Amino acid sequence: MIKKLIISTAIVVIVALVMTQCTSEKNMEENKKEKIVVYQMLPRLFGNTNATNKKWGTIEENGVGKFNDINDVALDAIEELGVTHIWYTGILHHCVIRDYTEYGISNDDPDVVKGRAGSPYAVKDYYNVNPDLAVDPSKRLEEFEALIERTHKHGMKVIIDIVPNHIARNYHSVSNPDGVENFGESDDQSLEYKRDNNFYYIPKRAFKVPEWEDGYMPLGGEAHPLLDGKFDENPAKWTGNGARTFHPNIHDWYETVKVNYGVSPDGRKDFDALPDGFENADFETHFNFWKDKDVPDSWLKFTSIALYWIEKGVDGFRYDMAQMVPVEFWSYMNSSIKMKNPDAFLLAEIYEPDIYRDYISRGKMDYLYDKVDLYDTLKHIIQGNGSTDNINAINERQKDIEHNMLHFLENHDEHRLASPEFAGDGSKGKPAMVVSTAISSAPIMVYFGQELGEKGAGDAGFGNPWRTTIFDYWGVPAHQRWMNEGAFDGAQLSGKERSLREFYQSLLNYKLKSDALTGDYADIHTYNREHTQNYNHRVYSFLRWKEKERVVVIANFDSKESYHFDLQIPHTLFDTLQLKMGRYRMRDQLGSGKQFEMQVTDSSAVVTIGIEPLESFILSF
Repeated sequence: MIKKLIISTAIVVIVALVMTQCTSEKNMEENKKEKIVVYQMLPRLFGNTNATNKKWGTIEENGVGKFNDINDVALDAIEELGVTHIWYTGILHHCVIRDYTEYGISNDDPDVVKGRAGSPYAVKDYYNVNPDLAVDPSKRLEEFEALIERTHKHGMKVIIDIVPNHIARNYHSVSNPDGVENFGESDDQSLEYKRDNNFYYIPKRAFKVPEWEDGYMPLGGEAHPLLDGKFDENPAKWTGNGARTFHPNIHDWYETVKVNYGVSPDGRKDFDALPDGFENADFETHFNFWKDKDVPDSWLKFTSIALYWIEKGVDGFRYDMAQMVPVEFWSYMNSSIKMKNPDAFLLAEIYEPDIYRDYISRGKMDYLYDKVDLYDTLKHIIQGNGSTDNINAINERQKDIEHNMLHFLENHDEHRLASPEFAGDGSKGKPAMVVSTAISSAPIMVYFGQELGEKGAGDAGFGNPWRTTIFDYWGVPAHQRWMNEGAFDGAQLSGKERSLREFYQSLLNYKLKSDALTGDYADIHTYNREHTQNYNHRVYSFLRWKEKERVVVIANFDSKESYHFDLQIPHTLFDTLQLKMGRYRMRDQLGSGKQFEMQVTDSSAVVTIGIEPLESFILSF
């Protein structure tokens, strides 16, 4: 009887695992059909019409955007661009150099704040939003909730940041729900490490502000009551980037402190490990595994924060520096989120390809930054330092996770395409944008102003001028011309800026309507490099198809040279593409109006291509 019970139990377990794997595969296949275009914006900059742009300027001098500036007209224009998800950056209440004490908010010390407007990644209160962004700071949360509702009304989803690896050095929530403690409130500060401490400590040493270098001074040296080269923190805590010193360097993340997830300083993990095979399990299985486990206190705190924002209507999160937090925590938190909202959008900032699959399968991430592979490769090609031949290796490496890799050419951390340090001209990113958008079923992301060729120039105070400041009050010139004092009609744009935005709108909307871009992929670049005259490493081509929709994608990365060649489709693909002998009319889907003809014989398929500098085609046939 016992043997029969054991056998029956084993069969049930095997069936459950098979069903879990089938469910996971089914969910992945369904997810693959979703067409996603993410638009990243900083509301602080997005709605600001003030063009003063004084270095270290105050909010009164340089202005600031508000939640209410992102109105129905603005959202209409973003939706028309082809956007499905808006990543609102800098929403959570982070440290700022402005007096909000009348609203019960403590002042922030410039010695541990980057810039005047503060870093969005030094969160001070996880249960409320940045008071700078509200018309009435006492109703800041209600104003953001209204923005969530407006965004949803326009058919788009809302993403915000969660920064789990580190928080502001002077974190203090005034908005905690009942029964929720502030981070570190119950920590044993006499110990460097304790599993349920929220921070790591340096006992018997007080924190010391960094030594300022290269002429840098907080607030540009302006006098301020709290600016004295000191910050009261005793004992000192580890710094956000993991620096284990009471006296961090100016290049450390000195304005933040590292969060402890139950990993000891020597790397020991004081929590349960996920069982073997859980890489194939769905989020519900992960949730059930953790629900009776004793987990570190920081896990509970951050999961409560995420669920709080899900309840507010937020549709997903971009996780800052996710790779610095153990994958088991992501399994715990992400499965909890998915139990509340199975369609939640979960994106990880991650730069280590060796752990990509672990964070997707065991960490239950939906998407990862594709920075190290595709972005870096395309950047070199745009700058003339790399070959399109290097793209194929990326496709091979990522074949099993292609849908999970979010593609981008700009974000708040990277050079603006049009900056002199990158390409010097936003138009030079057009072929890379076509390749990024069409090469896989992955989401594509656009950073506000990218679609206009914004240069990101201007010394705002803290940080570099080539990426648009995230630390200071500022106006974004190309974006302001499109915004046109709140009309959001592009009336002030130059002809070149308007043309670039039309290109982005055509491409992104094609991604949303095309089934081929969610289907199969075939490389024809390698074959043409070997067999086609005048086809060189500045050109790239591939095929995409699904059912009856078939397209050839061709991009010319050269900013000076036109190319003319007879593009060939290898005979080995004829049956797959259902190609028969005859002539096929090919129409460009990117608005150029150009048409081509492909001649198919029993041994070849050839289309004569003439492609101008920086031109791209998506040819449907």
